[in-house]
Amino acid sequence: MCQGSRQTMMALSMVLVFLLALSGGESELDPKLSSPGEATEWGDPDLPLPESCQPAPSCQKCILSHPTCAWCKQLGWEVLRDEGPDGPPLAAQNFTAGGEAEARRCARREELLARGCPPWELEEPRGWQEVLQDEPLSQGARGDGATQLAPQRVRVTLRPGELEGGGAGAEGRDGIRMRPAHPRLPPPTPPGEPQQLRVRFLRAEGYPVDLYYLMDLSYSMKDDLERVRQLGHALLVRLQEVTRSVRIGFGSFVDKTVLPFVSTVPSKLRHPCPSRLERCQPPFSFHHVLPLTGDAEAFEREVGRQSVSGNLDSPEGGFDAILQAALCQEQIGWRNVSRLLVFTSDDTFHTAGDGKLGGIFMPSDGHCHLDSNGLYSRSPEFDYPSVGQVAQALSAANIQPIFAVTSTTLPVYQELSKLIPKSAVGELSEDSSNVVQLIMEAYNSLSSTVTLEHSPLPPGVHISYESQCGGSEKREGEAGDRGQCNNVRINQTVNFLVTLQATHCLPEPHLLRFRALGFSEELIVELHTLCDCNCNDTQLHAPHCSDGQGQLQCGVCSCAPGRLGRLCECSEAELSSPDLESGCRAPNGTGPLCSGKGRCQCGRCSCSGRSSGRLCECDDASCERHEGILCGGFGRCQCGVCHCHANRTGRACECSGDTDSCVSPEGGLCSGHGHCKCNRCQCLDGYYGALCDQCPGCKTPCERHRDCAECGAFGTGLLATNCSVACAHANVTLALAPVLDDGWCKERTLDNQLFFFLVEDEVGGGVVLRVRPREKGADHTQAIVLGCVGGIVAVGLALVLAYRLSVEIYDRREYRRFEKERQQLNWKQDNNPLYKSAVTTTVNPRFQADSPAL
Repeated sequence: MCQGSRQTMMALSMVLVFLLALSGGESELDPKLSSPGEATEWGDPDLPLPESCQPAPSCQKCILSHPTCAWCKQLGWEVLRDEGPDGPPLAAQNFTAGGEAEARRCARREELLARGCPPWELEEPRGWQEVLQDEPLSQGARGDGATQLAPQRVRVTLRPGELEGGGAGAEGRDGIRMRPAHPRLPPPTPPGEPQQLRVRFLRAEGYPVDLYYLMDLSYSMKDDLERVRQLGHALLVRLQEVTRSVRIGFGSFVDKTVLPFVSTVPSKLRHPCPSRLERCQPPFSFHHVLPLTGDAEAFEREVGRQSVSGNLDSPEGGFDAILQAALCQEQIGWRNVSRLLVFTSDDTFHTAGDGKLGGIFMPSDGHCHLDSNGLYSRSPEFDYPSVGQVAQALSAANIQPIFAVTSTTLPVYQELSKLIPKSAVGELSEDSSNVVQLIMEAYNSLSSTVTLEHSPLPPGVHISYESQCGGSEKREGEAGDRGQCNNVRINQTVNFLVTLQATHCLPEPHLLRFRALGFSEELIVELHTLCDCNCNDTQLHAPHCSDGQGQLQCGVCSCAPGRLGRLCECSEAELSSPDLESGCRAPNGTGPLCSGKGRCQCGRCSCSGRSSGRLCECDDASCERHEGILCGGFGRCQCGVCHCHANRTGRACECSGDTDSCVSPEGGLCSGHGHCKCNRCQCLDGYYGALCDQCPGCKTPCERHRDCAECGAFGTGLLATNCSVACAHANVTLALAPVLDDGWCKERTLDNQLFFFLVEDEVGGGVVLRVRPREKGADHTQAIVLGCVGGIVAVGLALVLAYRLSVEIYDRREYRRFEKERQQLNWKQDNNPLYKSAVTTTVNPRFQADSPAL
């Protein structure tokens, strides 16, 4: 017995220790918290509404959680006034009374106003934009001094929303629990408040052009070089037709001077061409020959000094040349105008990784490496660049490439062009005779395409475009895409709507640059984020916080060290006092503190989440759900009960007060055989159907109107004698050659003939019957019988004739075979054992012809 008592006492002691630890854990969740309502988790993690505003422990976290959130900074027991803050006093009200957490100050503006928060006590900062520079669009003097992009500088302040989608229980920044995705709702969009910026672009006439001609000088391009030597003057003349300021330059490429790309035999390095008699220069990777110039004679002179070279493999080192032409802007002489790079070749290209064949493993470093002679000096050290590296370098230098290639490699370069923004591809003839026309067509295509893009975005900023290109063309881009308009004419203005949203606060202002590819002008957007409340009630030692025991900010007390409570009214030493804890339990003294939904502080419950009440007994997230949504999305949950919107009923607001789905064609509710509940018919016993218009013994509409349709259309049937009286409610019409479907009734007349009709407009007792005319015809019974007999006889005769014909054919075939065999026989009578002659010879044995006569 004593042993049992000892065991019982030990068990009770363990339970008591557990309860004390649990109580201490509840009361000492975070003794360093500056506010009693600042919990690490807040809101309803299962709430699936994508546009909901959840409670937050502070004004800063509130405005960052969702763009629809506002914060009520009204002090407890605030004196409300009728006409603004200076109006006459009305009454005193505690905004977060009844144990509500300070996090309940965060809600939608409409909800806070409905709960009694004065409008002047709402903290709801909004983003804005300010245009700093907006010079009007202008043509300039034939492109010189034109303003094609406006505005030029804008300051945009974004209000971020850091509450992003995540799994249940996922924690966001600052301990905020994130909203999980809901299976019936689309993926969460960036929650930040959007700011839309309108960007205008005017295509000016005669915009200056820099054109760099980059040519493949491998041996297969020998005949093309002859054409290019006379290219300079013709190209300048054609370009000067569209712009007054144009310059051209020249560069060439072959391949890396290492095996297996180029033969490293000394004689081959000096003269790689197959014939020793022709002019040929040593191989090289890239050679910058002529900087951009407006002198056509200099172009032709320098190109005339060039000669072809040679390599071993088919792909060329064109990517090395393109990258150096884009990176070495000072050596090339690029101006801040439209930049064109014409790339001509008759073969494909090496790309990243091919250098390993020659023992080159170091990736391209993305820097200019031209020596004093214009040669790419470090080509044997760096691998070929990748497609992405080439595209990035061209885009950064604002260069528009034109690939002029032969028909055999055209598909390869067409696919490459899809990966490089603002590029064009044209088919080059075998001797490059059409290169000028190809360049002009590509230039016109590129200059008529306006593509607006942006510089890299900072983390947490999202962007989307909507292109308004004039007329019916309208393109909407996805986040991170670019705006684009095609076939833009000279002097035409197009607009781009750029939408910016932020999901995180930026540590410092960020400069975001927009530009139209191929044009030099830029729009600079100064991005700022609005990440804190501008409350003007901040007091360091506020009398409201228990006579200076804390700091007051945005209506919430931040207690001094060692002080706790909503108003900092108690100390940490008093936190675990049994007398104080008794105020946080039910009268019977059992159960967890604050119903397990809050913390006991200073003898009062500080509820968490959506709980409220003296003991946090009310939960505004415990209402019934309809289709997984709290109160069906048509009401507000208060203390476990749904308060539905107008015209909604039900425990989860699932019932609609409308009756439009219960109205039968005759105009009554549920055909008079039921009652409408939640906009659905509840049928009486014996009736069924969506409108209670069907029953086991009821006639269908087809059956009800069959007699009227027959007598009205054909004058036959049971109602033929009094059709006008019995069918006065029916308007019967004949439908000529209607298209029959499942809605048409199919019935039979008294003489068993099939006819079709359609029941229409069965409203108010009247009905319209559309009847399909019956096809008239004579009695074909005799013809059918005679036809069947004649068919049988004909089939029999056909079978007999077929049999006789087959026998005749067989006999003739056998006879021909017999005659053929008989003609092939050639018997000899001497050798025939069956032959018998017609002459019989008898020999007399006693006959002696030579004996003398007696």
